[in-house]
Amino acid sequence: MGIRCMLKELALLAVTLTIIATPPQVAGQAKAGCQSKCGNISIPYPFGTGSADCNISSSFFIRCDTTFNPPKAFLETGNHEILYISLDGYLRTQNSVSYDCYNSTSGARRSYFESGIWVLNFNISNTRNKLTVIGCDTDALISIQRKSYTTGCTTFCYDVADAINGSCSGIGCCQTAVPKGVGGYYLNFELRQNNSKVSTFNPCSYGFLVEDGAYSFSVTDLYSQNFIDNRFPVIIDWTIGNQNCRQAQMDPQTYACKQHTTCIDSENGSGYLCKCLPGFQGNPYLSNGCQDIDECETLKPCTGICHNLPGSFNCSCPEGFVGDGRKNGTVCIPQERRSSPIDVVVLGICIGLGLLFLLAGVWWLYKKLERRKNIIQKEKFFKKNGGLLFQKKLSSNEGGLDKAKLFTSKELETATDQYNENRILGRGGQGMVYKGMLQDGRIVAVKKSKTVNEEYLEQFINEIVILSQIDHRNVVKLLGCCLETEVPLLVYEFIPNGTLSHFIHDQNEEYPRSWNMRLRIAAEVASAVSYLHSSASVPIYHRDIKSSNILLDEKFRAKVADFGTSRSVSIDQTHLTTQVLGTFGYLDPEYFQSSQFTEKSDVYSFGVVLVELLTGQKAISTFGSREKRGLVSYFMSSMEENNVMDIVDAEIVKDGERGELVAVAHLAKRCLNFDGRLRPTMKEVAMELERIRTSRGDCISTDQPKQAEFVVRKSSESWDFTSFSSKRYKNYSITSASTSTSESDVHPLMLDTV
Repeated sequence: MGIRCMLKELALLAVTLTIIATPPQVAGQAKAGCQSKCGNISIPYPFGTGSADCNISSSFFIRCDTTFNPPKAFLETGNHEILYISLDGYLRTQNSVSYDCYNSTSGARRSYFESGIWVLNFNISNTRNKLTVIGCDTDALISIQRKSYTTGCTTFCYDVADAINGSCSGIGCCQTAVPKGVGGYYLNFELRQNNSKVSTFNPCSYGFLVEDGAYSFSVTDLYSQNFIDNRFPVIIDWTIGNQNCRQAQMDPQTYACKQHTTCIDSENGSGYLCKCLPGFQGNPYLSNGCQDIDECETLKPCTGICHNLPGSFNCSCPEGFVGDGRKNGTVCIPQERRSSPIDVVVLGICIGLGLLFLLAGVWWLYKKLERRKNIIQKEKFFKKNGGLLFQKKLSSNEGGLDKAKLFTSKELETATDQYNENRILGRGGQGMVYKGMLQDGRIVAVKKSKTVNEEYLEQFINEIVILSQIDHRNVVKLLGCCLETEVPLLVYEFIPNGTLSHFIHDQNEEYPRSWNMRLRIAAEVASAVSYLHSSASVPIYHRDIKSSNILLDEKFRAKVADFGTSRSVSIDQTHLTTQVLGTFGYLDPEYFQSSQFTEKSDVYSFGVVLVELLTGQKAISTFGSREKRGLVSYFMSSMEENNVMDIVDAEIVKDGERGELVAVAHLAKRCLNFDGRLRPTMKEVAMELERIRTSRGDCISTDQPKQAEFVVRKSSESWDFTSFSSKRYKNYSITSASTSTSESDVHPLMLDTV
C-alpha cells in the first residue's frame, strides 16, 4: 500500500505539470445544449450566450452581436468587446482611448473622456493592468467607482527629443497601477500650462487603461492624432458570487464547484473560483466537467504495464518478471534472474566497504594536500618575513644567532590562546605584544607586527641579530622568533612592571618611586648601554634610548628594550651616516644636523632620561612660557640660573640627598652638551653613577670646564629640541630606512600590564 500511495502522489504531480502546460482551450466547455462560441471567441460555462440557462447568473451573460462578420462577443454591462475568456478567473476585453486635443488654427479644444470600463460584478485587475498617459505637462486623473479617492500620473517634456521610445517613466509617457477592487473609473485631464505651447509636437493628451506589457511607448504617439482610433486590451477579474469557499459550500444547491474539484478564495475574500483536482482536467463548473487524465497515454510513465486510475496511475511488470515497472524505478527483469537474499546482502556489504575505502582515500588525499598547502604557505611566509636574510646572516655567523630558538606558528598560537585580545599587553605603530605561556610554563611576550614591508624586515632581522649578541642582565632577553606566519613574530622574556615612562609619569601609589630606586635604575640603564658600546663582541648603538624603551621587571630592575633601529659597528668605526630618525625630545641635535650617529648620540638620549628621573616631567611637555618649551631647554636654563632644585621632583627631594641630586644633575648636563666631543662616554657615565651611589656623604665636586659651559649655554639658547622634524634631512644617505616615532607611540616591546 505504501508503494501504491507513493506512485499515486507521483502521478498526481505529473498530471499537475501536464495541466499547467496544457493550453486553456482544453477547459473551454459550454453548458450542454448551449452555444460554445461567438465568432472566434470560446464561451465556457459559467459564461453563456443565448438563453438565460446557459450562464450561471446575469453577470456572466455574453451578448453575441451577429451584425459583425465574424460575430463579436460583448459583456452585457459596459458594452465592451470580449477578446478571450479564461477559467482561471479573468477575461480580456477592449478599451478605447480618452483624449484632450488643441486645435492651433481655431483655438478650440476637442475632448473625449471615455467613462472607462464599467463592470457591475467584476473588477478591473489591479495586477495585470496599467493606467497609461501620453502627453506633455499633463495630469491624468481617474475617479474610482465606489471609492472616495482619485489616482493618476503626470507627464513632463519640453521638447520631443526628451522622450525615449519604450520608456514610460514620466517624460512624454507615464504609467501607474490600478487600485485593488475597482469596477470602473472616470478619466480627467489637467494641463499645467497652455497646451498651445507644445501643440507643434503634442497637440493631444491621451489616457487609457491597458493590459500590462501590451503597449510600448513610441515618440510618434505624441503628435499622431490617429492615436485616438486605437483600442487596447484590458484584463477583468471575475469570481463566482460574493461569498468565500466556506460560506458557499454551506449551500450545495448554489455551490458552483462540481465533482473532482477544489475551491479557491479570491484575493479580496469576496467570491471564489473552482479548479479541477490534480489528475483531472476540464471545466470545474459543469457536472462531470473535470475528467480523469489518462497518464498512461499522455505521460507514458511505465516500462512495464501501465494502469490508469482516477486521478492517478500504477505500473506493474508482466507475469514472470519482477520490479516496479516505472521508468525511474526498478526495471522489470525475469523472475529467474532475481538475486537471492544472501546475494543482496553480500552485494550490499561489498558496496559499503567500497564506499568506505573510497571515503578514506579521499580524506587521506585531502589531508595530504592540506599539509602540503600549509608547508608551501609557511615557506612563502618564511621568505616574505626575511627568512632568506636571516639565513644569510646565520651563514655569515653574525654573532649568537644559534642562541635564538625558531618557534613554530602552532606553538605561539597555543601560547597566546589564538592571539586572544585579552592577552594584549601593548599596542604600537608597528604592531602588538601578547602575553603568552610556553609549554614549559615560561611566561613570554610575543611581538606581532601589523604590516610587512622591505623596510621593516631589515629592522626585524636586525633586532634578532643584535639581541642574539647581547648577554646582559639589564637588557631584555630574546628567546626566539617565528618566520612562518603571515607577519613575523619575536618572543621575549616577559617583563611585568611596564616601562620606566609609566613608572615616572603615572600617578600610582603602588610604584615605589624613591630617589634610591631612580638612581639604581639610572645606573642599571647606564651599565647596559655602556656594555653595548664597550663590552659587547661588536659595538652596538641603540639609537632610540628613551624611558618608554626601558622596562622594569618584578623587582623593578631596568631592562633596555626595542633594538629595531639599533646598529652594530666595527671597532674602528666612529659613526654611522643614516637618515635622521628618533623620538622628539631625545634626539641628539648634533646628529640631527650632521646625520652622523655616534656613541655620544646615545649619551645625549640617556641624559634626557636622567632629567626625566630627576624632574618627573615628560621629555616633550610644555613648561611655562613658549621660551621654555621642552624638558631639555627647561632643564639647561635652570642649571645656568643655578636653581636646579626648583625643578627636581618634589617626591624625591624629601628622601634624596641634595648632593646626590646636584651631582646627577651636573652629570645630565654634561650628557646634554651640544658638542658631542665634550660629552662623557657611557662607560664614564656608568662609573660616575655607581660612584654617586656608593659615595654617600662624600663631597661631590660640581665644577665643570668653562669650555663645556660655553657650549652647553650655546645649545640651550639656540635650539628647541621639540620643534624640529627629520623631514628637513630626507636626502641624507640611508643605511636603514625607518620612520620617526613620537613620544606618544607605544612600541611593541612596551609591555604594559593588562
